[in-house]
Amino acid sequence: MPSEIVQVGHPVLRGQARPLSPGEIRGRKIHTLIDRMRSAMQQAPGVGLAAPQIAMPLQLAVIEDRAEYHKEASAAHLAERGRRPVPFHAVINPVIVDRSAETAEFFEGCLSLPGFSALVPRALRVTVECLDERGEKKVIEASGWYARILQHEIDHLSGMLYLDRMLLRSFTSMDNWAQFWKDKGAREIRAALDCMDFRQDGAPPGTSN
Repeated sequence: MPSEIVQVGHPVLRGQARPLSPGEIRGRKIHTLIDRMRSAMQQAPGVGLAAPQIAMPLQLAVIEDRAEYHKEASAAHLAERGRRPVPFHAVINPVIVDRSAETAEFFEGCLSLPGFSALVPRALRVTVECLDERGEKKVIEASGWYARILQHEIDHLSGMLYLDRMLLRSFTSMDNWAQFWKDKGAREIRAALDCMDFRQDGAPPGTSN
């Protein structure tokens, strides 16, 4: 994990980030910051990074979901999440102006809380109004995993972490996620958590030895 990514407990992660002016967006400092954030995100690696995560309380996030990140996932896994490659871009002063009533629960992680994950309910579709890295107005219509990434990063800009939205009983280390939950569908996971009846060996029901 890049050392410049601040970790949970740092006050900047719980503050309200300030918006950027058009003049700031077009300036060298912000473009240098975007390059710095892109490098930190790719080095981690992750699919999104908000400026507060590198201790900069600004309404800025970068997003990129590379095809190479999908190689180990099955077609069914990707389809269930509506996950497709998303090219690199920055979103500045983003506002979610519409979101679907329909939601889905999937495991999320965070570069500011490495080693853990939890089920997080998110809207399946969102409409986001923002500025791009040139300071031009942009409207993003996103669905599936892209919509989830946008919601996660925009939360960061108002001092929220996925911990604030997660299903508490689902919080897990990544090692246990890989052992017990990785290959299960979202409905199966939720059903198991809602009526957990542990075996004598401590494993969730339906888990083979």
